[in-house]
Amino acid sequence: MAYVLGVVLFALAILISVSLHEAGHMITAKSFGMKVTRYFVGFGPTLWSFRRGETEYGVKAIPLGGFCKIVGMTPQDDDVDPADEPRAMWRFPVWKRTIVMSAGSVTHFMLAIVALWLAAVFMGLPNPDFPTTEAQARQEPAVIAVTKCVVTEHAERPCAPGDPESPAAKGNLRNGDRITAINGIAVATWGDMLQTVRNTPPGKAKVDYVRDGTPGTADVDLASVERPPLGNAAGPTSTVSALGVGLNIQKPTMVTYGPVDALGATADYTGNMAAGTVEAMKRIPQKIPALWTAITGGERDMDTPISVVGASRLGGEAVQHNAWEVFVLLFISLNFFVGVFNLLPLLPLDGGHIAIAWFERARSWVFARLGKPDPGRVDYFKLMPLTYAVILIGGAFTLLTVTADVVNPITLFSR
Repeated sequence: MAYVLGVVLFALAILISVSLHEAGHMITAKSFGMKVTRYFVGFGPTLWSFRRGETEYGVKAIPLGGFCKIVGMTPQDDDVDPADEPRAMWRFPVWKRTIVMSAGSVTHFMLAIVALWLAAVFMGLPNPDFPTTEAQARQEPAVIAVTKCVVTEHAERPCAPGDPESPAAKGNLRNGDRITAINGIAVATWGDMLQTVRNTPPGKAKVDYVRDGTPGTADVDLASVERPPLGNAAGPTSTVSALGVGLNIQKPTMVTYGPVDALGATADYTGNMAAGTVEAMKRIPQKIPALWTAITGGERDMDTPISVVGASRLGGEAVQHNAWEVFVLLFISLNFFVGVFNLLPLLPLDGGHIAIAWFERARSWVFARLGKPDPGRVDYFKLMPLTYAVILIGGAFTLLTVTADVVNPITLFSR
């Protein structure tokens, strides 16, 4: 039940975001004097509507988005009443059209930023000092988490019958001990400890540590294992020593802030999100084969794109496991991604209309400097083949991600 509730809540949050996106277009268009004839949540048959002034507001049967109708978005629109011609959108200055067309994305950014600030104050944001890469982890203090066994072959798997007991456990080391030396060789970081253990021959060794502020020494029997070079999981393996410990990170994963400090944390997180979103968009073409592999029975790569269906399923998982911070951060990330994606200079996206408006402005400026007559507006009909190609590619990609999210979804929590 909690899972279903989470899916519904996340889908509803997405629908509200999209509805506010369209409201951003409508409010800015009306404020400039453009005529907006319709604003609807959903698509398909109308369930309910009312008219206020010159605009019809309502709800349609298919809750997969929303739309608003601004009169005369392009010079080629053929449904403009002659009386409305002076208020057609394409007649307004380019800066006003830019504000109207970018208002949807700005709305998504505002939602993300406000939600980030609220999360920073009341829930917490991911700790920027928490190591997220192997290189960062190797710089952490050598505080250990003792494992039950060592896996002698190079494999990522849990302990199994027949695996040798962890040397650290046999030597009475404990979770939270900070290793300071191996056979008298001082170590300061987790990376130092790993390298020193590997360089020590398997067998007897002395481990110096600090436990609750008190120094101590343990006699251990280092295990012989097969491992690749540090930092190269796909490299050739060799026989090295292992202590049977993992890194025990002494930092919280989430950090809360005061109202003022939350402003800086929000800005930092937004900058990281922007860089991450751009990188994720660059990798989308590379991830298409991985999506196809997931659909055809292969393992689903955690780094593959997801659709609204997949995001809603993850939202359901988050609620099911009472991980509301995951729910909120997923909502924030999705809004930021949609905001950036919608500004791409491609029709039929808002960014495509903005790009054409500024192209017209630049072309008119150049022609005026050359003493030539203004070439006028771009003919949208000539761009229709490119627009249809974008729609076709986008539709195919959406179908691919939705299918992957249905038959082989990404999961954040073990089942």
